Parts: sequence; C-alpha cells; structure tokens
Amino acid sequence: MTFQFTVNGSAVSVDAPAVTPLLWVIREELKLTGTKFGCGVGLCGACVVHIGGKRAFSCQTQVSDVDGKEVTTIEGLSPDSSHPVQKAWLAERVPQCGYCQSGQIMSAVDLLKRKPHPTRAEIIEQMSGHICRCGTYPRILRAIERASRES
Repeated sequence: MTFQFTVNGSAVSVDAPAVTPLLWVIREELKLTGTKFGCGVGLCGACVVHIGGKRAFSCQTQVSDVDGKEVTTIEGLSPDSSHPVQKAWLAERVPQCGYCQSGQIMSAVDLLKRKPHPTRAEIIEQMSGHICRCGTYPRILRAIERASRES
C-alpha cells in the first residue's frame, strides 16, 4: 500500500505493508537515522518522534497510522541544532555514547511544549519511558530544567 505523510516539513510517499513500524520506514526508506532502534517494544524511548506535534514511539506506530499526518524526527527539530533543548543538552554535557539522545530530546521537547515550566516530578514522569545505558539521568534532568528556564 502507499501512504502519504509529511516528514520534517517534506511530503513523502511510501510503499509498505500497513503494519510496518514507522521506525523502519523512517530509518530504512527515508534514510533518517537519527531515530534509533532500541528495544522494539516501546520501553526504551530511543525511537521517539513527534506525530502531529505529540510524542510517539515509532517502533510501536504502524505506517498506516501516520497516513496524512505530520511526523517530526530529531533531524527536523532544528536545522542547526539550535533548539533550546538541544542547546541545554550540550550545556549540561548530557551525551556520552549518544544512542538514546534523540529520543530523549524529542520527549523533553514534547513535555516543554505542553508544560513550559514542569516540576521535577513531571520531568521524571515524562522521561521514565527512556533508558540511558550511560546513566546520565541527572544531567538529563538538569538539561530539561535549564531549557525550561532559558526558553
């Protein structure tokens, strides 16, 4: 089947079985490799993108679910990495291996869009669906708090 949607502001048309995970369409068909495969069951958060402006786990979203919708990946968040969350991520030295970072950033952006000044508990709740093997959780928390203050 053919599905048409927008990715990072560009219209795309994809031929794929309806049940194909959006993650694989993004990575394999569209060659946008910033969105990562982690667990495949929506538990690690490495695959988070925005669909219609809201956070979604692309490994658990079928391509048929985004037909006619707008998808934003980490590549579409900011053309030059100048988004306040990306800047805060660097200022707080969050990245180590970097594998989980795109999903973490996309979730943080989703939270700050809904709640510009979240409490620490709200940040922890939002980010609890993410796994960082490097254990930079305190830095992630500080980066989100910084982005909240500076945006």
